[in-house]
This record gives sequence, C-alpha cells and structure tokens, in this order.
Amino acid sequence: MKKLLIVNAKIVNEGKIEQKDVLIVDERFEKIASQINAEEADQVIDAKGKHLFPGLIDDQVHFREPGLTHKANIFTESRAAVAGGVTSFMEMPNTVPNALTQQLLEDKYRIAEKNSLANYSFFMGASNDNIEEVLKTNPENVCGVKVFMGSSTGNMLVDNEETLNNIFSKVPMLIATHCEDEATIRANTEKFKAEYGENVPIEMHPKIRSEEACYLSSSLAVQLAKKHGSRLHVLHISTAKETALFDNKLPLKDKKITAEACIHHLWFSEDDYKTKGTYIKWNPAVKTAHDREEIMKAVLDNRIDVIATDHAPHTMEEKQNTYFNAPSGGPLVQHSLLALLDFYKNGKMTLEQIVQKAAHNPAILFRIQDRGYIREGYFADFVLVDMDAPYQVTKDNILSKCGWSPFEGHTFNASIQSTFVNGKMVYENGGIIERMSSRRLLFDNN
Repeated sequence: MKKLLIVNAKIVNEGKIEQKDVLIVDERFEKIASQINAEEADQVIDAKGKHLFPGLIDDQVHFREPGLTHKANIFTESRAAVAGGVTSFMEMPNTVPNALTQQLLEDKYRIAEKNSLANYSFFMGASNDNIEEVLKTNPENVCGVKVFMGSSTGNMLVDNEETLNNIFSKVPMLIATHCEDEATIRANTEKFKAEYGENVPIEMHPKIRSEEACYLSSSLAVQLAKKHGSRLHVLHISTAKETALFDNKLPLKDKKITAEACIHHLWFSEDDYKTKGTYIKWNPAVKTAHDREEIMKAVLDNRIDVIATDHAPHTMEEKQNTYFNAPSGGPLVQHSLLALLDFYKNGKMTLEQIVQKAAHNPAILFRIQDRGYIREGYFADFVLVDMDAPYQVTKDNILSKCGWSPFEGHTFNASIQSTFVNGKMVYENGGIIERMSSRRLLFDNN
C-alpha cells in the first residue's frame, strides 16, 4: 500500500480552515493531524501556501456517451472534470439511446469503468412508459431517477399526469427533475415566431423559456413530492420566483425536497446574450440580473442546497447557428471551482460555503458513501489550489472535446495545482495523468 503525505496544507473542510498534514494510505485518508512524521510516508508533497479542498461532486453533467460522442465522451469530459477539481460526477440519461432500461444504464457504467478519470454515477431515466424498469433501479449503486418535466433535451418529456403520479408515489429513491412547462414554452414560441418568423433573436430565449414556464413546472414537482412524500431534487433553479418553493428550516439530511443552482445561472445574466449569443443558451435560460442575485441569496441562506454545472457540451458548429437551430447547453465542468473561487475573491461567498455547497452537501443529499469530506477513513478525493496564481482560459487549455468555453478569455483569480482521485494524482499543473483510479459511487439508501 502506497503512503502519501501532504504537509502544510490549509484544509478547507466542515466550516473551518486549518493548516494540517494529511496522510493517505492507498485510497483513503489515514490520518489528519497538526504534524505527521515524514517517515510514515513513501512520498511527501509540501503544500505550503496552498489550500486543500475536498474534491467537488457535480450532481448534473451530460458527458454524451453513448450516441453523441462527436460532442463529448466520458473519457474527455472526465479529464476536464479532474482538471477543474471535480472528482465525482452524476451523469444524465438523455444519451442515445436514452438510459431507459437497466441494461442500457449498466452499459454506461461499463464504459465509465474503463474510461473515467473521475468517480461516477448515472441517473436512470424516466419516460411516459417505463415505470417497471425505473422501479428495478438499485438505490445502493445508482444516484437517482431523472424526470424531464419539459422537453429540454432529447425525447424524454414526461408529461402524462398518471405517469408523474406513478413515479412520485412509487419510486423510493431520489427523483431529480428538469422543470419547465412545455405548454407555456410552446405558446411563447408561437408568439415570438409570429413577430420574428424563424429569425428570433437569442435575447428572447429567457422570454420563451420564461419564469412562468419554470415556476409552473417546479411548483408542480414540489406539489407532487409533498403529496406522495417523495425525495425530490429540483435541478438548475433559474428564477427568483422559484426560490420561494424551498425552505431552510430543516438540516439537509432531513430535507425531502431540495434544489440545485448551476454556475451559469450564478454568473451570467440576460445582458450577456449581446456578447455571448448562443454560447450561453441553456435550458432553463439565463434570465435577469435580479434572478441571478436572488438565486445566490437562496444558495447562501440554504434554500438552495447544492451548486453544480449542468455541463452539456455541443460542437462550435452546432452552437454557431440561428436561435431555433442552436442547441442548448455548454461546457462548464473544468471551470466550476475556479468560478466559485472568483465569487470568494469578490466577497460573494466564503471558502467554507463553497466546500459546503459543492462537496459536503452533494454527499449528504445523495447519501454518498465515504466521500465529500476530508475525514479519516474517507476516500482521498481532494484538490490542491493556488489562490494566488491567476489562470486564463484559452483554446489551448480547454479539455472538453468540444474545444470551447463560455469563459474563454476570462482570467480566474486562482488555479488548480493538482487533483487526486482515491488517493492517486490524476492532474498536476496543467497536465492530465491518465490513471484510472476512479470508482463507481455507492449510496447509503438501504
């Protein structure tokens, strides 16, 4: 068993920042103390002046494999993930074919087992007619069931009232929802087509996929969850109005209804469509600056529980298109921690809050075994960060297969020095170490 010692690190963990040493034996943290004798280790890394964070756990990504690998695949996007300090991810079922059967779901796990540099889990997909397959899902080794309550991506719209009641009443594990009301979106689309024809400006995107569309669907999901006592997790909240659907009265471990905010809804606003165009076209849409600020408030006061990316790459050729023909989504997983650290530098969040929302809370919410913290006995997923080394995003250092980023040209205040997955270094100073040390995530849902 290899013994690795990290000395002099400023550890950000469980609401504190403390300078300590960390001994890793094989895959796990063995000892965390003020000082550990170097003779206990085979290798010593001096992290003086660096911050040590738990590896981020991203609960919403689209890595496009199988079926859409011209955009991305599990290997390329997991490389981008670890380069950004994300050591575990949960991937969505709208691949081709959609992960709507247990066999198709397991096919994705087999691909990840061979090719992922980060720890992984995959959501089981729900449709209008696969409830029997959904109910076969093993809650101990699958993160949850994904329901598209809006036809955002692919052909997985669940709009049948009986089906929704079936899912919310029968599925015992976490149900994650994409919430946009399809009828509202269709009506808005026709309205703007009547005005602009096929040349609808991208600036109309938040008016087509509107606050009303989001709130109608999110409030329905919350209503169904309360009716049936379901575990509901509403993904990518994009409006101020939706934040009122969630409360902060209970500790996260006791909440049955939770919510997620994404980097792009915390960073961009509708003003950015002028310069970024379809490169910031997401579903749900980036909306007003007021929405952005209210989402941040809800993150900080614990109405919104986790921060993720909804990393969803498309090729530049696909994005460089007219409004209706440009797909929604963009690559974010490589830069999520750096974006959060910019929020810290700008006084919007503390380092402790970043770790809580992007590492601790995903582990609590999904009941992940032995991850998300710097704790003795836990898997050694962690990131060393240089808070004083600016990092500019350029085409040359973007690792997502699509080759572009909405952050291109931006200089972040900090940089990722190295990332470790299960005790093994997989990224260092701009270079990927292609070591498959990752594992399938397991969950305490028995």
